[in-house]
Amino acid sequence: MTKYRILLASKSPRRKELLERLGYSFDVISIDCDEVFPENLETEKIAGYLSQLKANAYSSLKKDEVLITADTIVALDSEILGKPKDEDHAREMLRKLSGKTHEVYTGITIRTTDYEVTRTDVAHVEFSDFSHEEIEYYIKNFKPFDKAGSYGIQEWLGMAKVKSITGSFYTIMGLPAHIIYEELKNLTGN
Repeated sequence: MTKYRILLASKSPRRKELLERLGYSFDVISIDCDEVFPENLETEKIAGYLSQLKANAYSSLKKDEVLITADTIVALDSEILGKPKDEDHAREMLRKLSGKTHEVYTGITIRTTDYEVTRTDVAHVEFSDFSHEEIEYYIKNFKPFDKAGSYGIQEWLGMAKVKSITGSFYTIMGLPAHIIYEELKNLTGN
């Protein structure tokens, strides 16, 4: 059985927390890559495409290392809601999500020097209506500028305003833990 050094290529504290909670030891690395996808790419393929793009941008992988990359997108009626540019953009996104059901796609890529797999998981989130005051409270207190769709499911908005979730809570947080566990177990044999 091969023992790999796990590299998590993510600036997300949530992904780091989830991988730790799965019981893995790993190092966090940074990959700089333009996260651009073809305009005609189907919505359900974008997160996986971006995850794979990040993985392929890392050229320093050694024989005993396994690289994990991930990307999360929020989609509402096929419109991609990425990370907000500023407070106004966050308000606009949250108004769009208010009272609606949207999809959260998280793609992960696991790569070694001789193996690569990319998988995408989807979850559906239904929000109740947000008042103007609730949106302002959330933006002021939680500053969701590093989050796709301008919200974190594990924060106040997720606790107070989610009516239902279909799919994995952890996929919405940014790392489909069940897929990571399954793929690493297949790769390492434990």
